[in-house]
Amino acid sequence: MPIIKSSKKSVKTDKAQTVANNVYTKTVKNAIKNTEKAINNNDIDAAKDNYQKTVKAIDKACSKGLIKKNTCARQKSRLNSKIKGMTK
Repeated sequence: MPIIKSSKKSVKTDKAQTVANNVYTKTVKNAIKNTEKAINNNDIDAAKDNYQKTVKAIDKACSKGLIKKNTCARQKSRLNSKIKGMTK
């Protein structure tokens, strides 16, 4: 346990920030899973709708600094190419 007052405060704020960060990362992971599930089911409308939500979640996590910029671009690109490759 920290002794200095500012260190005690930083322990509390770190816990709160960790919880907030976990919410964003879980949102991204769940959005990607839902999009992948729609792609596997060949549901084009659901896949496109989920893709828009996924891009929004990925961009938000990227702006918060939780995911690196290139990782965000790679994830979006892979999902987009899978959606474009679906049979119509």
